[in-house]
Amino acid sequence: MTSLLLHNATLIDGTGADPVPNASVLVDDTTITWVGASADLPADKVPTDATHVDLAGNALCPGFFDCHVHFRLPGTSGSPLELALHPPSYAYFQLIARLRVTLENGVTSARDLMGIDTGVREAVAAGLIEGPRLLVAINMLSQTSGHADFHLPSGIDLTPLVGGSLVDSVDAARLRTRDLIRQGADVIKVASSGGVSSPNDDPTWLGMRRDMIAAIVEEGQNYGGRPVAAHAIGYAGVRAAVEAGVHSIEHGYALDDELRHQMVAQGTYLVPTLLETMVPVTASPAGAAKSAKWHAMAHDSIAASAAAGIKIAVGTDAGLSPDHGANLKELGLLVKFGGLTPMQAIVAGTSTSAELCGVADTLGTIEAGKLADLVVVRGNPLDAIDTVGEPDNILLVIKDGRAVGNRGKFTLPS
Repeated sequence: MTSLLLHNATLIDGTGADPVPNASVLVDDTTITWVGASADLPADKVPTDATHVDLAGNALCPGFFDCHVHFRLPGTSGSPLELALHPPSYAYFQLIARLRVTLENGVTSARDLMGIDTGVREAVAAGLIEGPRLLVAINMLSQTSGHADFHLPSGIDLTPLVGGSLVDSVDAARLRTRDLIRQGADVIKVASSGGVSSPNDDPTWLGMRRDMIAAIVEEGQNYGGRPVAAHAIGYAGVRAAVEAGVHSIEHGYALDDELRHQMVAQGTYLVPTLLETMVPVTASPAGAAKSAKWHAMAHDSIAASAAAGIKIAVGTDAGLSPDHGANLKELGLLVKFGGLTPMQAIVAGTSTSAELCGVADTLGTIEAGKLADLVVVRGNPLDAIDTVGEPDNILLVIKDGRAVGNRGKFTLPS
């Protein structure tokens, strides 16, 4: 068994508690076994063969989450159209670099909300490829001409390539949900409004109707408690999703105070994806116009949602427009636009996101008994939260007790 004693750290444990200077964290194999001020660590608690790692006063945080990614999509380095130019196997090799850079830049857990199947999740879990531990939705469900419908005017249909799935009745929605659960989906993704990047609709349009979403929520609850995440930008789509009882609203730009209060009462999470709003859509004039309008609205809306007490989790839409590996820039945006404190932004990206993903019993905070997913950030991110989003400041990433990124060149077991 490998033991690590990480010491001389500024501990930011993900609970929102005050940071602990000169702290130590003891890791045995994959599990955290002791946390606290170094002066309180009993000498007989540390195995004689433990590797001592001096973190030089830098911040030690829990592994971060990105609850809204699309590893199948290329970010700014390409276009979804390229998916039509290669055999399907080509895309799996592209995933390798995207998963690795995301992990090495501090995201140890991610929820992919459209595009990859359970085989990618299992390959990461088995150690065949490096990447964040994954939850997957497999497809995004919408009606014909909705946000998941990528039929282009040229006649090319990218819908199955990007991960869309079209259902146009309550019965079809139930059946497709059961099919996704049979395939092993961890979460069901629906589109209850139109979108910025989709070719056939607008965010103001009502997407999947409330009765269809409610049926999907019911199926998810009855088949293993699968949560439902709703792409919902415009008011009509947000309202339909909230009233249907989804677990999380993705984007949520047109929330009003009534819906905010309802989300608080229901315990519905909000994943704002502010990083996506920083990358203009330029594929078409219509897309650019939608982008400018709705991204500005997002910046005005998030602060009101946070102030209302909605539970905020971190997601970025990485792959759709943001680049993979830039995920933790979201924390600074939550402070800049959402009015969160740096500590609240870190909590959003750790313990709150772990709660959203249903893994708070094992991840999201630095506590004895939890899995050793840890990130060392240069300096103190509470003084300059934007530094977390700069890869050079992610000095060490540990997943399951093993170093998977070590820019700080700390001495670690091989």
